[in-house]
Amino acid sequence: MSTEQSRTAREARPAPGALLLCRAAPESVAPVARLLREDMLLAAAGGEWSVLVPEGRPWLEGDEPVDRVLNGWATALAVGAPWPVLALWWDADRAGYTLASGFRRPVGYVWLANGTPAGEDEAMHTFAGRLGLDPVLDVQSLDELTRADLVADARARLRGLIAVLTRAGVSLPDGLVPGESADTLQAAVGVQPHIRLIEWWGWRDTLRAELDAVEGGRLGALLPWACGPQARVLALAQIAAGLPVTAWGLRRRSGGWIAAGALLLAHGAVGLAYSSVGPLD
Repeated sequence: MSTEQSRTAREARPAPGALLLCRAAPESVAPVARLLREDMLLAAAGGEWSVLVPEGRPWLEGDEPVDRVLNGWATALAVGAPWPVLALWWDADRAGYTLASGFRRPVGYVWLANGTPAGEDEAMHTFAGRLGLDPVLDVQSLDELTRADLVADARARLRGLIAVLTRAGVSLPDGLVPGESADTLQAAVGVQPHIRLIEWWGWRDTLRAELDAVEGGRLGALLPWACGPQARVLALAQIAAGLPVTAWGLRRRSGGWIAAGALLLAHGAVGLAYSSVGPLD
């Protein structure tokens, strides 16, 4: 096959893409998501959900696969936050999801391109339990996604997953359909009320913005920078965990896991620095 034919074949393959769903309002998600330092659009996705639409440079311009990047990003966004993060991803060969929640081990599922299930059924049950889905109706619908289906391909499986989540309050903006390219997804969100997360404020201003968002919410007392000895212990644990995670990401040149380590360090720094940062107003 000639070079031109190889390039044409690659271009004909479906483009990889991803979405990140956070069970929190955009105003709560934005300060944390900015620490990923990636070009993203953030929009509301239902009464208590937000959606992040990444530009996709790590997997479109580099060698890192989309699922590895999204696993790192989901973990990064969820550490130290009182809300779970659901990463949906797809490429030419597979599609799947990862659910991250605090320090608990992420849970996920994968389908091959033709829709063949390639995950463990128990993962779906854990997924339903962590999101508080209906243990009968919703779990039955999720179980159907783990069975053979000659019609539904991998991207149809993701759309089926979203259909289940609508009963949990998820409502994606019009035109935002799992399986589309990053450009198509960004265009769909671009016509909706959204926040563009491209600017880097610097650590001081970013941490202050995160503190302001938390202090204004009802969950501030539950987060690691609340007062008390347990909060300080948790902050130190986050820093201790963030260092090896960041080092591992640097060794593997994994942007997603570098971001996870950076966010662990950031959350720990907020907890330790709260008394000095807070009174700056």
